[in-house]
Amino acid sequence: MMLSLKLLLAYLVDRGIGDPRFIPHPVVIMGNIIRRMEPFLRRMASSEKALRRIGLLYPLCLVGGSGGIAWGLITGLKMIHPWLSELLEIWLISTTIASKGLADAAMEVYDKLREGNLRHARASLSMIVGRDTEHLEEKEVVRGAVETVAENIVDAIISPLFYAAVGGAPFALAYRAANTLDSMVGYKNERYQNLGWASARLDDVLNIIPARITGILIVLLSFVYRLDAVGAWRTMWRDAGKHPSPNSGIPEAGVAGALGIRLGGFNRYQGVESFRAYLGEPLHPLRPSHIVETVHLMYGVANFFILFLSSTLFLLGR
Repeated sequence: MMLSLKLLLAYLVDRGIGDPRFIPHPVVIMGNIIRRMEPFLRRMASSEKALRRIGLLYPLCLVGGSGGIAWGLITGLKMIHPWLSELLEIWLISTTIASKGLADAAMEVYDKLREGNLRHARASLSMIVGRDTEHLEEKEVVRGAVETVAENIVDAIISPLFYAAVGGAPFALAYRAANTLDSMVGYKNERYQNLGWASARLDDVLNIIPARITGILIVLLSFVYRLDAVGAWRTMWRDAGKHPSPNSGIPEAGVAGALGIRLGGFNRYQGVESFRAYLGEPLHPLRPSHIVETVHLMYGVANFFILFLSSTLFLLGR
């Protein structure tokens, strides 16, 4: 089966069923391995300087191991029957994409807000963000949902599809391992600034190209959906660099400009307040409908990209 068709089918699997809880998910397995490795890696370090070198083992073991295991399973099943191998690769690629899960989580927040149930909306938001949500006002709940969907257009959709197009399921799983590492240990705090630095840097490097592809697609789809495409481009150009991540600022600024809203501001993490630079201009007050618009924009970007990838690979004979 051609890679172009496998990518398309994997995306349709994700859109159709997402990640059923009764099927073991590779990301859950990766998370368990990361947690179990941490005490072992810390015991190996005699100092913080040594811990920084040992931090290289996280991406070497998990990223390399994830890609290698995926390749081994696909190759092994091919010896039994080619179709088993093809089905496995489609499923593995689908597990690296999270369009349905991301949309469902954001729309759950929207539904609670529409019902006037702010307390449950805060609880739903807490499942997809790291910030404290217990005392957020409605507009801050909206901001959290919009920022999460915008940022994850890259991490959960464009990047996995991009790397799947480059090297099939092994590359897609390797990317997902790098992204999972960054989300768990890639923090610039006292606990992880040495152990997690390599994981954070690798994730930044891997997302450089996909993030910029995403920015271009946000502008294009903003035009198609009659949003502010010029505002999306202008805001990305002006504000994306203010974000602490070299990549996440691009989709967040693009969405802010397209919707005419302002993202960023004060957040609390375990009771500690921090400020993230503002992205965009508050031309419109934040309201629940902006969550829906962001989800629609996310799906538009995802649909366009998968069709573009599949068509290009098909024309290349892949």
